[in-house]
Amino acid sequence: MANAHELTLFSLVVDAQSFNKAAEVAGISTPALSKKISRLEKDLGVQLLYRTTRKLSLTEAGSSLYQHAKSIELQLNDALNSVSAYRGAISGSIKMTVPTISGELLLAQVVGQFCEKYPNVNVDMRLENDFIDLVDKRIDLAIRTGVLADSSLIAKPIIKSRWVVCCAPNYIEKFGEPSNLDDLSRHNCLAYTYQNKGAREWRFTHQGEEVSIAIKGNFSANTAQALRQNALSGYGIVYVPRCCVYEHLLTGELVAILPEYQPRELGVYAVYPYTRHQPEKIKLLIEYITNAYSELSDYF
Repeated sequence: MANAHELTLFSLVVDAQSFNKAAEVAGISTPALSKKISRLEKDLGVQLLYRTTRKLSLTEAGSSLYQHAKSIELQLNDALNSVSAYRGAISGSIKMTVPTISGELLLAQVVGQFCEKYPNVNVDMRLENDFIDLVDKRIDLAIRTGVLADSSLIAKPIIKSRWVVCCAPNYIEKFGEPSNLDDLSRHNCLAYTYQNKGAREWRFTHQGEEVSIAIKGNFSANTAQALRQNALSGYGIVYVPRCCVYEHLLTGELVAILPEYQPRELGVYAVYPYTRHQPEKIKLLIEYITNAYSELSDYF
């Protein structure tokens, strides 16, 4: 009769879509894993997988078993996590994904300090701007900015991220400083394309009302760092998260413009898959990041 270990191995194969990859994760040989899955099929009296040289696919019975196996795996994780707070030492691995701007400017150092404080915790931090599927990619924690549409995930607010419109002083010397949105439409505005909407329609609040302007420019990028560099070189005006250019605003290398227009604000969230009992290490990391962001609130 099938046991929990065999169901776990079956889930690994389905998730990895490969016996070789699943065997590597499980720490056993590929032939041994293949035999275990064949024995599982024999014990259950049904075929679970269609095997070809190129891919694996689930049979109807396999699909049903996979859903139940994942449910059992979740319940097991919940049971183990529920007692994690009673263990003396915090340990284990955390796989997290963060936007490139946050990772490079702030989070890498913050998470490094967390790892120093909890040396038995290993954090694998991925810097990427794509909103990847956390469950599918087995991600424990994500830091995300903006409106979150996936209701199956838990989102804990960390801080509000203010944006800023800015440019280099030498750009103003060459082309003048815009004083309103109509002026802005005549300038070279560099679009930040890492957002669902608003890359080429900059939105503000003015005298209590929401206003926007369709911008024009000859450069766009999906990273704020690229826009910042072009702004520092005097090529145009950018509208980016304040944390990206905070130090350059302090030094005067960049200057904020359009002070009468309130820029956008977006929430920064710690996002993780639903679980009844949040692992203590995840809870501690979220608290650590939240406290660190609070101390760096001027950046935002």
